[in-house]
Amino acid sequence: MTHDASTGSATHKLNQRDPSVPDAKPYDPLRLCVFTTIALISCILGPIAVLAFALIAIAGYAKARRGGLLRSRCKLGDTRLVLAYLSVIAVAAAVAIPFWVMLWMRMLGG
Repeated sequence: MTHDASTGSATHKLNQRDPSVPDAKPYDPLRLCVFTTIALISCILGPIAVLAFALIAIAGYAKARRGGLLRSRCKLGDTRLVLAYLSVIAVAAAVAIPFWVMLWMRMLGG
């Protein structure tokens, strides 16, 4: 951060544009940051995070389907298939949670 004596304000070097780059909408890799954060949460919380994300997704797709969405941009396409996929993932995560807890108990207990 630098101080501009003429205006008495601090100017930040963040969010500045490179003048040598042509005017175009710059690519913002925000999704990559979001995916990394989700992966980190999943690593730390294991199947608990998977179950939580699956339940949130199920609620979202169920609401969208009730609202008339029949096809999703998801590779599975049909929202019924997406809901079935997410349900299988949720059940698998729920089944895995006790085993995951036992593993952590064993690791922490010695």
